[in-house]
Amino acid sequence: MADQIVRAISGDGLIKAAAITGRDIVERARNIHKLLPMATAALGRSLLGASLMGDTLKEEQGSLTLQIKGGGPLGTILAVSDCQGNVRGYVQHPQVELMEKHRGKLDVGAAVGTTGTLTVIKDIGLKEPYVGSIGLFSGEIADDLAMYFVESEQIPTACALGVLVGLDQSVTAAGGYLIQLLPGADEDMISKIEAGVRGIGSVSQALAGGLDGEGLLNAVLKDFDLRILETHPVEYRCYCSRDRVTRALISMGRDELGRLVQEQGQAELTCQFCDRVYQFSQAELEEILQNM
Repeated sequence: MADQIVRAISGDGLIKAAAITGRDIVERARNIHKLLPMATAALGRSLLGASLMGDTLKEEQGSLTLQIKGGGPLGTILAVSDCQGNVRGYVQHPQVELMEKHRGKLDVGAAVGTTGTLTVIKDIGLKEPYVGSIGLFSGEIADDLAMYFVESEQIPTACALGVLVGLDQSVTAAGGYLIQLLPGADEDMISKIEAGVRGIGSVSQALAGGLDGEGLLNAVLKDFDLRILETHPVEYRCYCSRDRVTRALISMGRDELGRLVQEQGQAELTCQFCDRVYQFSQAELEEILQNM
């Protein structure tokens, strides 16, 4: 099943919905960052959520950053999406040992923690980015994203995100959905959506059972006239380059970069999103200094 986002709306225009299938995205993150299952599940859910949210941005060069600092053993989780839902990210402590609610069920909430914050940063080309932050609700990420929309944007939202990790620690299935009520929706619609959410149960199990993104939406919103608006591919995509790393060196300032040349004679910088290593010789650093 190819990684993709599906967007839909109800026939009466009162419900908008999106679903993502992202097994390859999460598996790529697992391989890049050498994640153990706890980190795979937590970072995977964050990447999926950020992708669904970033895909709604209308600014062509826009980006959305989802930052979770929950106070748990995983530390900070960061996921960044472009305006097409292509996403990248990392988790501060990827080697956290297995934590389970019960056998076979990872306790993501305990690994993430519930004493910190979830922050959303939208860069849509304005002078300053939009920043919204809430206290964590459960640490399970999907619940916290739903609460973010209610508290920060006043949009009633149902969100489910799931990552299924196999016995060999690889990703078996990953995906989720985001369903939002628009002005004019009534209590009856909320009850029907809640019934659909209960009916489908675990998203990762539903995907492992063969459902795709459109199938997820049709299952949850089975009582509504659902109209598919678009479907497009998404992927784990890092935008790092040698030019960007060079600009990062320049941003250190002449004095600090000069000390780096004197003390170390070279520099080795690693991209936090894709672990690509950029090496700069003393001659290259001196040339950067001269051009500053």
